[in-house]
Amino acid sequence: MSGQSLLVPGELSPHRSVPGAIRRPEYVGKPAPTPYSGPEVQDSETIERMRIAGRIAAQAMEEAAKHISPGVTTDELDRVAHEFMCDHGAYPSTLGYRGFPKSLCSSVNEVICHGIPDSTVLRDGDIVNLDVTAYIHGVHGDNNATYLCGDVDEESRLLVERTRESLNRAIKAVKPGRQINIIGRVIESYAKRFGYGVVRDFTGHGINSSFHSGLIIPHYDSPHATTVIQPGMTFTIEPMLTLGTHEYDMWDDGWTVVTKDRKRTAQFEHTLVVTDTGTEILTLP
Repeated sequence: MSGQSLLVPGELSPHRSVPGAIRRPEYVGKPAPTPYSGPEVQDSETIERMRIAGRIAAQAMEEAAKHISPGVTTDELDRVAHEFMCDHGAYPSTLGYRGFPKSLCSSVNEVICHGIPDSTVLRDGDIVNLDVTAYIHGVHGDNNATYLCGDVDEESRLLVERTRESLNRAIKAVKPGRQINIIGRVIESYAKRFGYGVVRDFTGHGINSSFHSGLIIPHYDSPHATTVIQPGMTFTIEPMLTLGTHEYDMWDDGWTVVTKDRKRTAQFEHTLVVTDTGTEILTLP
């Protein structure tokens, strides 16, 4: 594995503004969102709006990823995604969600998820996950991917490649009538081939007009995930695989989650809608 030194918190830049004409999610300025009480199955009009949100989120992530290279700060990646979403009339969903201070999550090397963009400078050999969610027309679209920065070691490169494949396999397993736990079963069985850990305490989730609807999508074979998949359900799948333990520590910022053994981790995510025969990915650029 790469011999990179471990990450330490950097300095935050000032709060980025969002044009006043852009609609805010209801949770902005509040300590927590209002609990979602609507259905997990969405109507065709809501799904069409989610296609728009998902496409903008995917394009914003793609634009930010173009800037990943040694010497670039994670704050600069946040700026690119923030400006792209605002320029397309979307609000960056993470900005102000439960007090999160930035417009995307940037999780480098041993960071499992929810890394806060700051003055951290990317180094040759790093891997970095960008998690971008856009809110427009009253709905959210959420996606993330892990990228290579410069010349990355083989072990890390394979982790990234296989984590992407675990998401692809999980998406293919989604069919109406199956239980949600098929998703985690497929991911966990694939990850075990390579001795990877599968993060258990951070999951996929229902998404629609709510950023997190309350529906839980485990990435391991949970006996409790017995909800039956139905056409029209919208949710994310976002496996987090690790080179070592799935256990974690959290930084004092209350957001940044790192592997307990500080080994590297990768993640990929799409927002999906269940169709009569499988799924449609809503977060394609």
